Amino acid sequence: MPGKGLLIVRQRSLIAITAALAAGALTLTACGSRDDDGGSDSGSEGTTVVIGVDAPLTGDLSALGLGIKNSVDLAAKTANKEKTVEGITFKVEALDDQAQPSSGQQNATKFVADKDVLGVVGPLNSSVAESMQKVFDDAKLTEVSPANTNPALTQGTKWNGGEKARPYKSYFRTATTDAIQGPFAAQYVFNDAKKKKVYVIDDKKTYGAGLAATFTDEFKKLGGKVVGTQHIDPDTKDFSAVATQVKSSGADVVYYGGEYPQAGPLSKQIKAAGAKIPLVGGDGIYSADFIKLSGASGTGDLATSVGAPVEDLPSAKEFVANYKSAGYKEAYEAYGGYSYDSGWAIIEAVKKVVEDNDGKLPDDARAKVTEAMQNVSFDGVTGKVSFDEFGDATNKQLTVYSVEGGDWKAVKSGTYTG
Repeated sequence: MPGKGLLIVRQRSLIAITAALAAGALTLTACGSRDDDGGSDSGSEGTTVVIGVDAPLTGDLSALGLGIKNSVDLAAKTANKEKTVEGITFKVEALDDQAQPSSGQQNATKFVADKDVLGVVGPLNSSVAESMQKVFDDAKLTEVSPANTNPALTQGTKWNGGEKARPYKSYFRTATTDAIQGPFAAQYVFNDAKKKKVYVIDDKKTYGAGLAATFTDEFKKLGGKVVGTQHIDPDTKDFSAVATQVKSSGADVVYYGGEYPQAGPLSKQIKAAGAKIPLVGGDGIYSADFIKLSGASGTGDLATSVGAPVEDLPSAKEFVANYKSAGYKEAYEAYGGYSYDSGWAIIEAVKKVVEDNDGKLPDDARAKVTEAMQNVSFDGVTGKVSFDEFGDATNKQLTVYSVEGGDWKAVKSGTYTG
């Protein structure tokens, strides 16, 4: 979580081609009636199709959100320049959910009310997605998240008990889930980092608690010991009490389920309490801002993130170069590549629908785009992009990163092997 100028893409930006994109401050000129919402386009000929973006464009998580927005904008501009869909001009409209479910639901309603919106990229947070899914599904409006990792969004609340059932046919994602990310991290921590005693902390939110649970299950299965658990209030920055508990527990590693605004200070305070042990988290802490917040004591901390390092993917070189040349003020961050691919998936679905309807959009374009999305398949920035029967990404690649020399360095890529 983890949305997603010129970014100079510090590695922090997304493994798997890091996905974040979004970018709120985009100073692109656009010709359209929806520019007040931060949208942009690259032309005015033919029919305009709007791709919505929902992400935190302000607040603590805005680094990821702006990366998401910018990356989708780049996809739309590329499609317009290359005339990927003849007669169609794509325009991006971005709305700020401030990482709040209530705002996300309101934004979903706004997107549904705009008949030109045929797909939405986002959100960043799984808790926000929960509030948006039914609104979009009722309207048959497809939603593709580059960052949501909670398994229940696609496989239902009983997914961990063997009863997988897809709740909403209009929801897709290009990021892999915590059903894989949590265990993958546990295997690395236990087998590679040789840590046997973990203190598990989460922020009680959908993403954080779910990720911590899947990590814990696998860590115990491997033979590791959980020496303590605690929940923190994500609205505070004083974690001295839990830091003291970690120190007295004898843990040799901390696993945190949550996001970087809390993880950074938490890591710093745990070290200050005398526990010189690494903090490990998921894609929600994989951001350059975590390194700023944790300070020098964060060296050695670890994060998993979706995909392979964007800098190492031949498929991502063009994306990185184009993002830089486009002049965005914010980095594409962890979800840039996934955001671009999410936007491109919508573009591919629109292309299919238009081609099947004699070169124009049908009256039931939203429903048709949602249908087409299920069979979308292309070589994207993050690798092969396609979706399984639940709407989940078929690409299950993950990477472990370590804080070294004030930056994130990739140390191992792979996937969970159960």
